[in-house]
Amino acid sequence: MEFLSNYGLFLAQAVTIVVAIIVVLVAIVALGSKGKGGDKGQLELINISESLDAVADDFRQTILSKDELKKRAKDKKQQAKENKDEVKPNLYVIDFNGSMDASQVESLRREITAIVQCAEKDDEVLVRLESPGGVVHGYGLAASQLKRITSRDISLTVAVDKVAASGGYMMACIADKIVAAPFAIIGSIGVIAQIPNFNKVLKKNDIDFEQVTAGQYKRTLTMFGENTEQDREKFQSEIDDVHGLFKDHVAKHRPALDMDKVATGETWYGEQAIDIGLVDELSTSDDWLLEQVKDKTVYLVKYSVPKTLTQKLGKAASASIEESVTSLWQKASQWRSF
Repeated sequence: MEFLSNYGLFLAQAVTIVVAIIVVLVAIVALGSKGKGGDKGQLELINISESLDAVADDFRQTILSKDELKKRAKDKKQQAKENKDEVKPNLYVIDFNGSMDASQVESLRREITAIVQCAEKDDEVLVRLESPGGVVHGYGLAASQLKRITSRDISLTVAVDKVAASGGYMMACIADKIVAAPFAIIGSIGVIAQIPNFNKVLKKNDIDFEQVTAGQYKRTLTMFGENTEQDREKFQSEIDDVHGLFKDHVAKHRPALDMDKVATGETWYGEQAIDIGLVDELSTSDDWLLEQVKDKTVYLVKYSVPKTLTQKLGKAASASIEESVTSLWQKASQWRSF
């Protein structure tokens, strides 16, 4: 009887804990859902010039002697006095790290909207671009956003440290200048589409598949239907059309390119890309910025949406689970080593 009593008490406690957890989760979801639909993003303007100066000053405090620091402070004060009436042009920096669905276009749109409303005659824009490409419509829109800059006669430079391929290069070629690191991956002016087909599996298991369409080419290749040679030809024709649009787009903005040579879907490293005209200068974005900061005031323009409570808790829970799994895996590895 004592065992049953203790077991019943344990069961009641367990049920209470589970119910409490469910109530808390429901409350969190409800709280995180409140106020959805409004624009809760924030546009930040960060002075990179000041940040770079601060880093350099901190470093000099360690490596220079007191006399050297004193002399430098005096020279800096004199220089500031001489240039007190000088107004430097601005260089606005945007970071674009593109995913397959180009979801970052929304932030890009807002950042560019802010810049084109405020940029003066001699101001410039730098986009630090990293993307292996993705969906046609997403990157087509991203390229159109960059075109908003150049169409207003604002100088645009794109810097690529790692990769600007396919849709990434569709964006990059809009720029007046493309700067690439020596081993950055550039190019891939081509189009790809892949569709698995399970029709044979369905037939093998006596499963029928029906599809009703209106319009001869509403569907061509499908995942579950039996594809015909006519379907394949039409699909290939559509891919060729997109490739043609891509080549026309690149040729319009970089007319000196040999399209027969570069529009094969291949990629090149920066040191190769400069020889065939895909990029204009070899440099990392860091070195390029250090040169620009001498004559310009550099600002980072960043639009971000704060994470909701649900997202923050979800991230924390994910990190906790990952930590637990890692810990268990390490323990299991230790056990196997005995």
